[in-house]
Amino acid sequence: MNSVITFFQNGGSFMYPIALVLVVGLALAIERWVFLTVAKGSNRRTFDRILPMLRKKDYAGVIDLARSSKAPIGRIVASGVARMQQTPRRDEIEYAMEEGVMEAVPRLEKRTPYLATLANIATLLGLLGTIMGLIAAFTAVANADPSEKASLLSQSISVAMNTTAFGLMSAIPLLLIHAMLQNKTTEIVDSLEMAGVKCLNIMSSTNSFAARTRQADGAK
Repeated sequence: MNSVITFFQNGGSFMYPIALVLVVGLALAIERWVFLTVAKGSNRRTFDRILPMLRKKDYAGVIDLARSSKAPIGRIVASGVARMQQTPRRDEIEYAMEEGVMEAVPRLEKRTPYLATLANIATLLGLLGTIMGLIAAFTAVANADPSEKASLLSQSISVAMNTTAFGLMSAIPLLLIHAMLQNKTTEIVDSLEMAGVKCLNIMSSTNSFAARTRQADGAK
């Protein structure tokens, strides 16, 4: 613990903004991870409830469930059901559901790109601290007494190296977390599209069966 404190103190003033960037990035990462985990579970539970309703042609129940649930899959399927009640064409229903997916994606991707930006900021702050430390080192060598040059040079080099190290130590985890969140978001979006296709197939088969039934009744 003492070595960590000493490392931070020897890094100079640029250690504080880098630490702030790291704290903000970690808080953002935790919020996004919790949000995506909750969204994934909510989509799964809602989808498991919607499928039986679609097979039973309980379209009113699907719409009511979508209104009471915050899961994106509910709104996506409800959009398809609403369009199906207006037109039996599969492509029209598919367009309505794709629109629902496009509305859900920005909410899932919200704030995640900031992690990459914060990682870059941490790296740049570390480099800036390095430059300032080296400037201080050359100034110390040029203006200080010969007996003090070694000490001042050592302090300035410490500032330069510690800020670079801390900037990289902050940026690398943030980049890794950013990649993990992007992958998690992609998995959720893919699951939404797959669930939408399954629901669309059920609705299309129901419509086709109903259309054939009406044609047979008309022929009689």
